[in-house]
Amino acid sequence: MTRGDEARRLVRRHYSGALATQSLKFSGYPFASALPFCTDQQGRIVVLISHLAEHTQNADRDPRVGFLVSALTRDPQEQARVSMIGDIAPVDDAGIASRYLRFFPEARQYLQIGGFRFFRIEPRSLRYIAGFGNIHTITAESYVAPRYPIADTEGDVIEHMNTDHAHNLSDYCRHVHGKAPASAELIGIDCDGLDVRAESEVLRIEFASAVKDAGEARIELVRLARASRA
Repeated sequence: MTRGDEARRLVRRHYSGALATQSLKFSGYPFASALPFCTDQQGRIVVLISHLAEHTQNADRDPRVGFLVSALTRDPQEQARVSMIGDIAPVDDAGIASRYLRFFPEARQYLQIGGFRFFRIEPRSLRYIAGFGNIHTITAESYVAPRYPIADTEGDVIEHMNTDHAHNLSDYCRHVHGKAPASAELIGIDCDGLDVRAESEVLRIEFASAVKDAGEARIELVRLARASRA
């Protein structure tokens, strides 16, 4: 696993971050705020922003942005984190929209109101801090995952797991996170792992190695099921 893979997996474990755009009101100064995000199949950041938001006005003028992903703790400098720079642009993709709404179903009301757009950040360079003194500069090529066939079968895998193997999802949560939710729902799967809504929270469960297609996903899910029962 490369440092780029490690950084991407770290980003996928989080569901909120800080976006910094180039301020339109105060030229030369960054404007930063926290907001929810999910990743697309290749690990790029996807956000949903109103046309009235200052970020949108800034991004429409200058697409150069920064995005910080870090755990919110008393001492964040002790936590692994990723800071990326890249270019933000609107993205009109039904698959990305569906994926985002599985993570944040409450966002449907914003789309019904109108004036909201999905944006995606195309990374240019990343700073990956794995721990004290463990600092790496990551290229975009190393960070962004290839578009594997699993991206095109995500919906089918989700439907199958939620319909026929919901009990396995609960077992995964117990095995990996030590939690036993009364209900569990698969909301996302990508080459690096899967995301399970366990009652009121979303839990990330990583694969041992990259999963490229539905066949490899099945092998990994069976392995997880066996490990959960051991």
